Formats: sequence, C-alpha cells, structure tokens
Amino acid sequence: LSDGVVPRELIESSKDFFPQCKGLSPAYGAWANICGTDLVRDGDGTVFVLEDNLRVPSGVSYMLENRAVMKRVFPELFTASDIVSVDEYPHALFDMLAALSPRPGDDPEIVVLTPGVYNSAYFEHAFLAQRMGAELVSGDDLIVIDDVVFMRNIEGLKRVDVVYRRINDEFLDPEVFSKDSMLGVPGLFAAWAKGNVGLANAPGAG
Repeated sequence: LSDGVVPRELIESSKDFFPQCKGLSPAYGAWANICGTDLVRDGDGTVFVLEDNLRVPSGVSYMLENRAVMKRVFPELFTASDIVSVDEYPHALFDMLAALSPRPGDDPEIVVLTPGVYNSAYFEHAFLAQRMGAELVSGDDLIVIDDVVFMRNIEGLKRVDVVYRRINDEFLDPEVFSKDSMLGVPGLFAAWAKGNVGLANAPGAG
C-alpha cells in the first residue's frame, strides 16, 4: 500500500477490511493457519486453483468420509494404485492448532466454535471436533474473564487455549464487530489480541 502498488482505498473500503487488526501479530506471524483451496480441471486435464478460502474454509470432512466409503466400495482401486492416504488429517489439524496455544504443554484445551445445528456445515464441525478429541462449543459455552477465555462445563469453568472458529468474522465478537451478534463471544478478540488464546483463522484472513 505504501508503495502505491495496490490503491489504499481499494483495501480500506472493503467490507472485509478490519482496522481493528492493524498492528496485531498472530502466533508465528501466520494469519491463515488453514486454507481450503478449490481446484478445477479443464478439458485438457490442466488443474487450476479456482479460489483460496481463508475465512472459514470448509468441506474437508466430506472428503474424509468420501475416502472412507471409496475404500470400502472399491478396495481393489487402492490396492492397484498409489493413492496418498488422508487418514492423518484430523491428527495434523490437532497438532497445528495445539501449536497455537499460548500455554506450552502436552494437553492444550482446544475447542471448535460452531454457529450451531442449523449451520450448513454443522456436520463438519461435529465431525472434526470428534476426530480431534476437541470440545464442540457455541458462543454461549464460552466466557471471557480478564482477557482469558473459559469454557463452561459441569465442573465449572475450564481455560481454553485454542479456538478453531467456524463462524464468520463479523459474528465473532459483538464488542468489536457486529454488535447484534448472538453467535460470538464478547471479549474474544481482546483475549486473542493480548496473546491469551490461539485463534484459527485469525480475523481478517478472508
């Protein structure tokens, strides 16, 4: 922007530009930890990237379930061909999220933040939470106290280290973005900005 390569007004007038994020630095300097890349193949077989989804990328659970079905229905296909396994994806996802924890340790508390059962990708939210051994939570399940995120459970409050959020930026925190959001967590942005919780993907990544 400073060099004039991209017009500043083009960025700053975008509905997806969040001035609240200016000056912040996520863990490892990585704003997008998870990318959903849509690929297409044209008539001569050339593969192109159609788009990169960085805000709330979804769809990987359907690929994992599809692969499981294919292995049962066409086992000979996998015997005869050198097909790369995708079975380790939930473990790799967990390890990546665990690396964002602000508290070093072997057992970080990771939650998957979902808008709820009426969201079109709710199956994926539940699927990934189960496969990772993470808690599936909605905004009402979390509370921020002194810029630290906690999860409500039957034993009281438990500190949360990493939030894998599956809700759009504008609904993430009513104190910072859409004031009327019933899906997000008041104070979540401040907790993340102060380094007290990991958040994937970071606000503004879209």
